[in-house]
Order: sequence, then structure tokens, then C-alpha cells
Amino acid sequence: MGIERFEDIEAWQLARELTHKVYALTKKATFARDFGLKGQIQDAAGSSMHNIAEGFDSETNPEFIRFLRYAKRSCT
Repeated sequence: MGIERFEDIEAWQLARELTHKVYALTKKATFARDFGLKGQIQDAAGSSMHNIAEGFDSETNPEFIRFLRYAKRSCT
């Protein structure tokens, strides 16, 4: 029995935790003045989750791996 939903992938769960932490951090006053930076950091955090989910729905393992690499790059 394999993974049936992308939400069951541990990397996606960790990416979701990271996204929640990033959003909490960027609510602080330090980021209130720099909307561009705030948006860029939030988008990058969410991108990891989205790439894992999109890759999970791909047709082939190589394509899934490609999306996992995109997710990893979003975190760096």
C-alpha cells in the first residue's frame, strides 16, 4: 500500500509547517515595511508545498522527482 494523497507525504507536511512558521514570522513589524520581501518569502514557502502536490499528480517518477527538486529550491 503506497501513499494515496500528497498530504500523506512527510516532506509536504514539513513544508506546510515551514509555511505556517514563515507566515507567522512575516506578520511581525520587521516585515510590515517591506511588502516585497514579505511577499517573496511567503511565496517561496508556499511554493514548496505546491510543487510537492503538483509533482504527486504527475504521470511519471522522473517528473515527480523534477517537482521535488523545484520544491527543494524554493526552500533555499
